[in-house]
This record gives sequence, structure tokens and C-alpha cells, in this order.
Amino acid sequence: MKSSLRKILIGGGTGFIGSALRSLLKNQGYIVTVISRKPGNETITWEDISKNGIPENTHAIINLAGENVLNPAKRWNDDFKQKIMESRINTTTLLANAIQSTTKKPKVFVSMSGVGIYKPDPEKIYDEYTNIGSSFDFISELVHKWEEASKTSTNVRRVILRSGVVLGRNGGMIKEIYPSFNFCIGGRIGSGKQYFPWIHQYDICKLIIFAIENENVTGIINGVSPQIITNVQFTKTFAKALRRFAILPLPKFVVHLIFGRERGVMLLEGQQVIPKKVVEEYNFKYLYPTIDVACEELVRNKHTTSSVDN
Repeated sequence: MKSSLRKILIGGGTGFIGSALRSLLKNQGYIVTVISRKPGNETITWEDISKNGIPENTHAIINLAGENVLNPAKRWNDDFKQKIMESRINTTTLLANAIQSTTKKPKVFVSMSGVGIYKPDPEKIYDEYTNIGSSFDFISELVHKWEEASKTSTNVRRVILRSGVVLGRNGGMIKEIYPSFNFCIGGRIGSGKQYFPWIHQYDICKLIIFAIENENVTGIINGVSPQIITNVQFTKTFAKALRRFAILPLPKFVVHLIFGRERGVMLLEGQQVIPKKVVEEYNFKYLYPTIDVACEELVRNKHTTSSVDN
């Protein structure tokens, strides 16, 4: 059901996912305010939240803020790792504390997370009910702490969205690889056998809106497509949609050279993750449920914000 004149607060609302989500929310009649480091039109700062709390009559809060882990321009060292941690945990904690201290609380707090909490395994299939256990590397530790930070807020419906790789024409992974694939110099990463949990940009935006508008949605949800694929399957499908050859693989040692061994795991290993709760309990309908239709949209770029509706 569409909503009118409800106020939404978004941390990270100017990023790849946030920009698309902001447009979709406005299209559906919401009033959207972005939390940013600098003040501006339809914007408040993190300092404003820290000093003054949540704006009055805020219906929902969404936190998408976080430093890009796979930014190849950033050297993988302790300083960058600390920045990655703080950009997610500090913002989430700030919002959770602000929610906790406000008298008239928002209806829902949606906090982004990641499938990196699931340990790569060639056999195991993870859903929202899987016992994840303790952290096993830096990324899983990051996600554990990230999710824990949102728990400060009580008496508010809380949704944690564990996202896979988000595919969209104007940002993220696709923006980085599009030129190389277009010139037939793209290819699989490493062996290509690693699983590739993914979701189209507009499906993750639609899932966030779905979580806002449906009061039965709560707890952990996996923000991934229902289709399990490998990296080589994605590579072949994307190249086919572009009508190009994918002939130049990215070897493991090059991944380690560019990203470092610890960060390179995110590209060289993967998990089989399914959105069981999303599909079976909430009956959420994907716009792009398969990699074939997703890649066709990415290449043709026919998607418009008006086509997203619940």
C-alpha cells in the first residue's frame, strides 16, 4: 500500500543504493531527509542527530551508510579497516541511541548488513534461520558488530537486511566492470566457481520499502535474489547480454595484489544464500529474480523509478 506524507530518514542516502531508494520513496509519496556529513537541501547532519535526536514525526529510519570496502583506490591497512568499521558501526549506534532516547519513536528501523556474515562453503546453503556462530574473519566480525549496533534501539520494529552484491548500471560492481566487458577484456574472477550472492539495485530498494510498509516484516532478511549462481555464470550471462566475449579472467594473484589477501576473499570466495523468509513468509515479488533478466536490464538500462510498486 502506498503511503503519503510520511517522513523517512536515510543515512547514506546519497550513495549508490541510497540515491535510487530516495527517488523511489519520493515517487511513492514519502518525504525523504538524508543524513550527511554536510548540511544541504533535504539534508541534516550526523551532528544534528547527535545533538538534537530524531526529527519529529519520523515514520521510518534506514541506515545505508558505510565506506566502500572494495574501493581499489584504498590501500588495505589498519587505518582503512578502522574507517570501514567506524563508518558502519558508529552511524548505526548513533541512530539506535537516538531512537532509544526519543519519546515518539519511528515505526521501524531498517539497518543494512551483509552476507559476509555467512562462512563460504561449497555445500552449505544459508537462509535467515541459519545459526551463524562466531566471526571467522575481518568481514564477518564487521557484520557481527554492525548488526549488534542496531540492537540498542528497543520498542521499535527492527529489520536487518543482509545484502548480497547489488547490481545496478550507475554504481557498484557493474559500473566498475562495464568498460572492460564492453571492450571484451572482462572475465571471471579467480576460478569462477565461487558462489555469487546478488540482487538487482531496484529489488533491494523495493525490499526496503516493503519492509517499511509491512508491519509483519521483522528481524533478519536476506537481501539476495532467489537464484543461486556462480561467478562464472554471472560472467557469461553479463557478457551475453552485452553481446561481447568474456575472455580475460582476473587471476587470484592479481586480486590479492589489488585488494590484499584478506579483502580478496570477498571476490574469490562466496556463499550460497537464499531469501527463504523473504519469499516463503512474506511472499515478496522480485522484479529481477534471475540473472538473465537482471543483466538484460543492466545492459539496456530501461528501468525507471515509476516501474517499482508494491
